[in-house]
Amino acid sequence: MSEIVFRDDVTVELVKSSASDADVIWAARVSTAGETSLDEINKDADRSAGLIDYLARERHGSPFEHTSFTFFISAPIFVFREFMRHRIASYNEESGRYRELKPVFYIPNKDRKLIQVGKTGHYTFEPGTDAQYELMVSEMKKAYTAAYDAYQKMLEAGIAREVARATLPVATYSSMYVTMNARALMNFLSLRTTAEGSHFPSYPQREIEMVGEKMEAFFKEKMPLVHAAFNKSGRVSP
Repeated sequence: MSEIVFRDDVTVELVKSSASDADVIWAARVSTAGETSLDEINKDADRSAGLIDYLARERHGSPFEHTSFTFFISAPIFVFREFMRHRIASYNEESGRYRELKPVFYIPNKDRKLIQVGKTGHYTFEPGTDAQYELMVSEMKKAYTAAYDAYQKMLEAGIAREVARATLPVATYSSMYVTMNARALMNFLSLRTTAEGSHFPSYPQREIEMVGEKMEAFFKEKMPLVHAAFNKSGRVSP
């Protein structure tokens, strides 16, 4: 059996992008400048920043859609199941039907809060004790090892990958490409990250927030004016 790998992180790579603040500006200015809208982009930087702030604040969203980000993400399967609830994106994920899945499994690190306090819809998460953390790690490792051993035995017996994979837990790492525009990305970040100043605070599961934080770093780098406007407007997607 292949050596089992335990991870506590996620990875996000920006594969390609067509996204800049200028893309929003020319898309917005076509309504008044028509065929000369492209000529207007670099004339007045302050005016451009003000226009982007206005669009974000007043939720004129369509100009933000003339952009594209494609990310390659590696994370536990349960993160992707939450991710794919966001239907304003395109997805292609690694398939357990067509390839043998690798024995890579998620175990939270000690910074991950373990205890839910309160009722659904109104709760917080608190740190666990050392004993709780050690129990979690021990039981997860045992479960993952047993599951992957069963998976390998079925494959060796000639059972199809698409059947054998049913034994694997949702903590198994998978990988996918996801493509979305800036408006969709802001919608995702508004729901899947926690930040001060949000008009509508979100309480995402920590593991998908880890993905969102890495995606946001690329977003800020590529579209600094739009990212700033997003925060000024309370992290509400336009």
